[in-house]
Amino acid sequence: MATAPSAFLLFLLAVGPWTPTGCLAGTFGFDFHHRFSDRVRQWAESGNWVEGHGSPLQWPKEGTVEYYAALVDHDRVHRGRSLAGADSPLTFLLGNETIRVRTLGFLHYAEVSVGTPSTSFFVALDTGSDLSGCPATARAVLRLPPRITDWYYPLPLRCGSNFSIYSPSSSSTSKTIPCSSVYCELRSQCPAGDSQCPYNVRYLSENTSTTGVLVQDVLHLRTDDSHNKTVEAQVVLGCGQTQTGHFLDSAAPNGLFGLGMTAISVPSILSKAGITSNSFSMCFGRDGIGRIRFGDLGSSDQAETHCTLMLDSDPTYIVTVNGIRIGSVMLTGVLRALVDSGTSFTYLTDPVYSLIARSFNSDVQDVRVSIPDLPFEYCYVLRPNESKVPSIGLIMEGGSEFLVHRPVILVSNGVNAYYCLAITKSNDYNIIGQNFMTGLRIVFNRDKLVLGWKEFNCYDQETSTLTVKPGSPGAPPTIAVAPSGLDQEATVNRDKTTGMGPSHSSTHSLNTHLFRWILPLLSLLCMAIL
Repeated sequence: MATAPSAFLLFLLAVGPWTPTGCLAGTFGFDFHHRFSDRVRQWAESGNWVEGHGSPLQWPKEGTVEYYAALVDHDRVHRGRSLAGADSPLTFLLGNETIRVRTLGFLHYAEVSVGTPSTSFFVALDTGSDLSGCPATARAVLRLPPRITDWYYPLPLRCGSNFSIYSPSSSSTSKTIPCSSVYCELRSQCPAGDSQCPYNVRYLSENTSTTGVLVQDVLHLRTDDSHNKTVEAQVVLGCGQTQTGHFLDSAAPNGLFGLGMTAISVPSILSKAGITSNSFSMCFGRDGIGRIRFGDLGSSDQAETHCTLMLDSDPTYIVTVNGIRIGSVMLTGVLRALVDSGTSFTYLTDPVYSLIARSFNSDVQDVRVSIPDLPFEYCYVLRPNESKVPSIGLIMEGGSEFLVHRPVILVSNGVNAYYCLAITKSNDYNIIGQNFMTGLRIVFNRDKLVLGWKEFNCYDQETSTLTVKPGSPGAPPTIAVAPSGLDQEATVNRDKTTGMGPSHSSTHSLNTHLFRWILPLLSLLCMAIL
């Protein structure tokens, strides 16, 4: 939670002289001054003001319209903080559970409640996008795939077996976003006058886009604690009138929930309104069940690395990787990668991809095979309880290792079983996809520009953690592969070093609305490892 100076009235106390009248008693004198008073302005001009809270020269003059508007704005922020509670993370009203759905792009989804009366949407959670949106036409509504509720543990979908559509006219709290709004990026496409703001988002996936108009409506939340206090937050949504590409078949057919860093994303809006801290967490369970919490700052024992902002693009969650460990082999070099929960698998550019793949292949003892139509190059015949897979760890800026618990995916054609290195070669971008986040709680601290991670059991309370067994330096750098899952790898010797070299394309400007999807065939062939 933010510090005290951002409260609606900054009460500064001038402590006068006091004299004890007895052994246990004393009297205090206090002068109360609100934030924008002349006295506080004098103090601020004569000393060092708190960074980030404005120069006193920029404060509005007492009695002006700007003066009272500023006080009202602080009132609003204060009420928002009081509503949620100073230390209460928030989650969706219908629950903090997320679920990974293989038939819908292997992404994590959650059920959100929007509008008045509320309507439920089954949305994909995407840290690589900013705008949250729901379909507003029946053409984009698909029937809920039956395997959503039987492949993983069932998620109680209150929207029923059919996806919902968003109707602004049916919600009493829906408001149009005018072209004059700070959220409107397409002012040049607005007709004459202050009409409703349009939007057009094109994703990197082929022919995938969404167009419509921006609206403001209520997102129903609750505190993620024993009190379950309800919170209604005004957020900006894309009212999708035309959806193309993968939105109509294999991914996010009922909406996308943008968790990016620009002002239009829900975490940004919640923070600006003073409802939560400017941070959130996502837990990615090994069994496909996860959790999401807004305002979660993480824990003191989590590993962390710095997030870099690209100056020539919208801000995104970009981390610097200084090395990659494959088994006991260390590949050195520097690359930058986007951490994107909206990308199913991990994408790397050459030469990094080829170095990792060759190193991985040299450590595997199983027979390599080629599986047509799959995007993965390095696949092998599975020997249950015998196949050994090299562990993979990303050495982040600062020295902490990001241990990848799911570097492979199991594939079956109904007769034989295989496993593949779940990394795909990219021509443009380095992306740490959702598969690399499995088994971890990822904290996106946007105030500090820090990405935190920790091995975590998503079924535990947030104050509890999985027991991590200490590794042995002499343990083999492999883990057993079985259809039932992957065991955690013990610590290994890291005595081999291979030059990885920097990836020049990884420093290019990244599209904030990045959204890649796995081939539809993969959902028919692959069995995600439980």
